[in-house]
Amino acid sequence: MKKYSGNPVSPGIAFGKALVYLDNNTSEIPCYSIQKNQLDAEWNRYLSANNEAIEELKALNAQAKRDMSNEDAGIFEAHLMMLEDTEFQGQIKGRLETSLQNIEWVIRDISHEISAMLMASLDTYLQERTVDVVDVLRRLMNKLLHVQRVSLADLSEDVILVCHELLPSDALTMNKARVKAIVMDMGGATSHTAILARAFEIPALAGLSSASEEINTGDMLIVNGVSGELIVNPEKSVQTMAEHEWKRYYKRLGELGELRGLPAETRDGYRVSLKANIEISEEAEATLRAGCDGIGLYRSEFLFLAAGRLTDEEEQFKAYSHVLKTMGNLPVTLRTADAGGDKLLPELGLSDERNPLLGWRAIRFSLSRPEILKTQLRAMLRAGVSGNLRIMFPMISGIEELEQALAVLEEAKSELRKQGKVFAEAVPVGIMIEIPSAALTADILAEKSDFFSIGTNDLVQYTIAVDRGNEKVSYLAQPFHPAILRSLKRIIDAAHEKGITAAMCGEMAGNASFTALLLGLGLDEFSMNVPAIPHVKQVIRSVTKESCGRLAKNALGCTSYRDVSSLVEDWTRSELDISYLSGGL
Repeated sequence: MKKYSGNPVSPGIAFGKALVYLDNNTSEIPCYSIQKNQLDAEWNRYLSANNEAIEELKALNAQAKRDMSNEDAGIFEAHLMMLEDTEFQGQIKGRLETSLQNIEWVIRDISHEISAMLMASLDTYLQERTVDVVDVLRRLMNKLLHVQRVSLADLSEDVILVCHELLPSDALTMNKARVKAIVMDMGGATSHTAILARAFEIPALAGLSSASEEINTGDMLIVNGVSGELIVNPEKSVQTMAEHEWKRYYKRLGELGELRGLPAETRDGYRVSLKANIEISEEAEATLRAGCDGIGLYRSEFLFLAAGRLTDEEEQFKAYSHVLKTMGNLPVTLRTADAGGDKLLPELGLSDERNPLLGWRAIRFSLSRPEILKTQLRAMLRAGVSGNLRIMFPMISGIEELEQALAVLEEAKSELRKQGKVFAEAVPVGIMIEIPSAALTADILAEKSDFFSIGTNDLVQYTIAVDRGNEKVSYLAQPFHPAILRSLKRIIDAAHEKGITAAMCGEMAGNASFTALLLGLGLDEFSMNVPAIPHVKQVIRSVTKESCGRLAKNALGCTSYRDVSSLVEDWTRSELDISYLSGGL
């Protein structure tokens, strides 16, 4: 028996036989020189292969729209956009003409370059787009080489799929009734394959490094998509325990599903809003199915990150409109681009910062490139007529930046008036509170804000001066640190004194272990990843505001994060059934 620990990217528990699937069926790529008089013929070969790949993707896209919700089907539209993009085609043609090498080798070189650039990024989302580039360009290569790919559509028995990385097109076309779970060496929660696994309700683990090399086809596996555990060839006692865990998990899932239509309200009548964080517009439908109260954070920078370039006003308008129309009357908070930091865009000069987390990022970048910011704001305002829009500025450090951002917003409105375009005039405008200077001047910032949203990921990092990505010091990134609790209390109180709401969209908001403490501090709105919503809602509906208030008061009196952690654990143990807060075998 052997155990692995991976990243749970699609919840659920499954057990069954392994099928190791390694997609190595592309023939060896030839490399040879061509003459200038052969350029036209070589380019025509590319165009023919590209057209075939486009037609194949259109068929996949149509299948996706039949089999899945709209947000998941959009994956293959993105693949189509890449093959149809004239700039990308121009890049291929330019390389062909300068290298004078066969088109297969040109595409191979470009594929490696794009993949290397994405994998070098500090941003997980960008890294996970590598598999999409590989999927698209491998499809094109197969057309050029006349290679027929192995299909997972013909599976005739139940399996747990084990692979280095599963391409989105394979995930769509596989026999989903036979695939009970997916285990991948690569990838993460925002990879398109993970999105598809969640859409198909197939448990999945990613980031297992070398599992596909060490597991053999036919091995018995237990996959826990809640805890991230993978067990190979389990002992009988472990198998029995897994079956018990499976029954308990799906019973629990049914109980949580019953909360979908119920409000996030404590037992003594204190009601808060539970909203979703999303990164791509196609995720909006999933938020509705989860029974959330709206979208508390749309990370708009992923429009640029996914495309690898600036998206124009019409592209942005289309994406924002889709979200707002989908959500109807429910509020949608669109955050202006938080580019920079760990979300780098080389095309904008955001990849050569010595200290990117303290440098030219977020609102600082946007204010230095006002035309980019105005383009984004115009698109948001125009989309605002389709729903209940709120706009939010990230990483505001003081009143000067907020005033500058509001001035750019007024310029965007003025330009739309001159153009005669319809847009939402009266839009609530809020800010992210995520750095100490904003927390300390929250009372000043509240004068010109319609709402606050606390970004605890950065607030913890900047307040404690710890790089959460540095394994040597990441243990110091403690949300229970007294400095963090005091900052949260100060921010929430400043908002309430000025009559505006205080929300939270950082990781703390989606962790059910923090819910009672945040309620006690007076938080009005929790915004989180969709799967966390029912867990947080259950905690809210199981407690009283009064008892949470006492917990918060006692926590604020603690002198160390260990004391706070022990206090919260003891309170949770006495007040709640916490068995559902963790999963394991």
